[in-house]
Amino acid sequence: MRPDPPEPKGVPPIAWSVLAPILLFATAGTVFAASRYHLFGDELYFIAAGAHPSVSYADQGPILPLLAAFTDALPGDSLIVFRLPSIILTVIAVGVTGLIAREMGGGRTAQALAALAYGTSTLLLLQANLLATNAIDAPLWVIITWGIVRWVRTRQDRLLLVAALVTALDLQAKWLVPVLWIGVVVGVAAVGPRDLLRRPLLWVGGLIVVISAIPSIVWQATHDWPQLQLSQQVAVEQAYIGGRLLFLPLLIVFAGALGVPLLVAGLWRLFRNSDARPYRFLGIAFLVVVVIFLAVNGRPYYPAGMLAVVMAAGAVGVADIAARRRSIGMGAGVVAATSLVVVVVAMPWKPADQITQAASVEDAAAMISVYGQFGWPELTRDVRGVVGSESADPTHPTPTAIVSDSYWQAGALEYYGSDLPPVYSPSRGFGYLGTPPDSATSVLWVDASDNGRPKACAAAEPIRTITGRLAFPGAATDVTIWRCSVATPWSQQWTDLQHI
Repeated sequence: MRPDPPEPKGVPPIAWSVLAPILLFATAGTVFAASRYHLFGDELYFIAAGAHPSVSYADQGPILPLLAAFTDALPGDSLIVFRLPSIILTVIAVGVTGLIAREMGGGRTAQALAALAYGTSTLLLLQANLLATNAIDAPLWVIITWGIVRWVRTRQDRLLLVAALVTALDLQAKWLVPVLWIGVVVGVAAVGPRDLLRRPLLWVGGLIVVISAIPSIVWQATHDWPQLQLSQQVAVEQAYIGGRLLFLPLLIVFAGALGVPLLVAGLWRLFRNSDARPYRFLGIAFLVVVVIFLAVNGRPYYPAGMLAVVMAAGAVGVADIAARRRSIGMGAGVVAATSLVVVVVAMPWKPADQITQAASVEDAAAMISVYGQFGWPELTRDVRGVVGSESADPTHPTPTAIVSDSYWQAGALEYYGSDLPPVYSPSRGFGYLGTPPDSATSVLWVDASDNGRPKACAAAEPIRTITGRLAFPGAATDVTIWRCSVATPWSQQWTDLQHI
């Protein structure tokens, strides 16, 4: 058996002179983007879920709903405050990416390139300004990989315990992080340092992670494992938008203008450079993670948390070459400057009332950055109007509940429509938050306009079709509101109506 490679020696100082401006830029950009437009569909669902505290939910752990409920309850009505957890973790991850490059021996240039690459990645541009599961999950992966990289250099076992504690926290947000550790274990078993697997604190940390997951596992088991159904649904949704064929191209796009060359350089360095041999297992881990998510037809951004460590390795290699070849340094500077310009241009500068459709590159960028953030107040307004007209019409029974076919709709109606009848939905995690009472025999059913008559209704009549501006089709626009009479009690049919 080949012995473990010797651990690296020495480390450059933290390059605060370049990291601080990058962190300020990342903070300013993320705060600005987070302050624009309206709540995202998932955010509205998280607020609704947070009003029903639980050790787990059908589609995630408890962290996001609890954070959403807490930040939404704070005084004022600030999108920045609501999205502050994502903003803080994103900025931390940008800085930690620079620190990963430092642990690998990278000086001022390498740290700056690594932090800038992660901070200007397309993925962060799309998600860091939202309170979303991946906006929490990906930065925690970055922190975990920093702990592992630093352990390789220092052999301080407490770092493994810290990485385990972060892993346990991450499991309460999203259930993808075990794939990261599978990749690490495979990489370490293949090329070392195998001493990692013999450290008692690693296994103590693993036990902590398992214990922390027990409440969620028990909840899932007692609810027929909806997370497994969600994984299957994600695979179906991915197939509609290209599936495995577009997985790698989209992952590359998510890496960003500066991230792509550093990603390539990082893989090359990890596998070919003898100086990087102690960290070679991370190159294998990255490939294992990508292959696993590709095999299960997961979303292309699932491996994004590992982009930082590979970019950091690439930044160290590029900085080393740039120190010897001026042209490489100039090229890296041009790409870095281009990345900054791309981010600035793609910021959601345009006022909401000026965004019409993706008729230009600028409008297309705006549409991407505001995906799912428009149409919810308008949807609620129209539903409120229907409730009022139905209640005032003596020829029709007054609706006693609202049922929507989309968990985004249900979250929006509950958030913006506190004066409306109780809102329910059989969609995804919302279906587990509550079942309409059997006494609710006259309800309004909110559905996509092309879904036909709701199967829950013994008799149904379309009342109004909503066509909103910039709203997500089938959720906030192209929506039909039905007058629904229910014959079968909800308690008997709700399980059949639920869909992931």
